[in-house]
Amino acid sequence: MSPHPQARFMHLAIDAVRRQLHAQPGGPFGACIVQGERVLAVAHNTVLAEHDPTCHAEVNAIRAAARTLGSHQLAGCTIYSTTEPCPMCFSAIHWAGLEQIVFGTRIADVARLGFRELTVDNATLKRLGGSPVDIIPDFLREPCLALLEDWAALPDRIPY
Repeated sequence: MSPHPQARFMHLAIDAVRRQLHAQPGGPFGACIVQGERVLAVAHNTVLAEHDPTCHAEVNAIRAAARTLGSHQLAGCTIYSTTEPCPMCFSAIHWAGLEQIVFGTRIADVARLGFRELTVDNATLKRLGGSPVDIIPDFLREPCLALLEDWAALPDRIPY
């Protein structure tokens, strides 16, 4: 049975974005990976800062959590993501063996802001790929949506 989502873990992901929003190292996306009550990693998007299109918050968090555990397998872990993971991130989550995805806003929300999203949602990826990952959408949607709105209101935001 998958663990019940906890607001404090999503707030860690939200805070990771808030701390760097104006610096714009990447898009307004954050992630937190936990194993039980233990926080393994908190990350934000660094695509622009790293000049690396794979540096999404979820991938950055997976890399950090794997280093923390000393393993590429993150079985029994949950990822909290401020926005629904893109297909690349969903695949990484699946391959790492995470048990659960908890997300706030949806792919369609960021596509409306001009992000070049592949509009394949996590439920479809799970179904088509036969992934066992549990998906909990719309968790703390309003504060996650506020991150997107705050990013969109930046007068000097870097187009993504």
